[in-house]
Amino acid sequence: MNKLSPSVKGLMTGIVMTALILIFFVTDQPANSGLQLVVYGVYAMGVIWTLIAYSKSAEYTRKFVDLFGQGFRCIIVVTLVLTTFTGIFSATHPEFAEKEAKAYKEYLISKKEKTPGEIDEMVSSAKKHYTTGLIYSSIFRYLFIGAAFTAAGAASLLIIRRRK
Repeated sequence: MNKLSPSVKGLMTGIVMTALILIFFVTDQPANSGLQLVVYGVYAMGVIWTLIAYSKSAEYTRKFVDLFGQGFRCIIVVTLVLTTFTGIFSATHPEFAEKEAKAYKEYLISKKEKTPGEIDEMVSSAKKHYTTGLIYSSIFRYLFIGAAFTAAGAASLLIIRRRK
């Protein structure tokens, strides 16, 4: 039997998620569209696939920490794939940084708390660090969501397996 490691499952999950994100981008789906939840559904399914496969293996120890560890290996790779994608996508689409900088400038002007020179400096800095900010936020977002999926899945699986 060909056994896939949690890392390979994470790679496959990350690739499917990336493909969905690109499809949604090309088809002009809004960022707040319900379709975006499909991406997180795929993430959850990848984690659950990893957990169930481990729970059916000979190495299964019936310990939460071991089950969570298998899921964590999967989410680390998913996070790596999606963070790399985010960085490349952002770097190849500077118009997003421009749009955000314009919105940020309008916001700062509306607050009337900064001088025009300070506003220009703040906007320039925000634009310069746009991709870096996206990467940082994607790392934490995908790790946090993945850890939540893994913890919930591992706990649920342990409860189900113990009842049998």
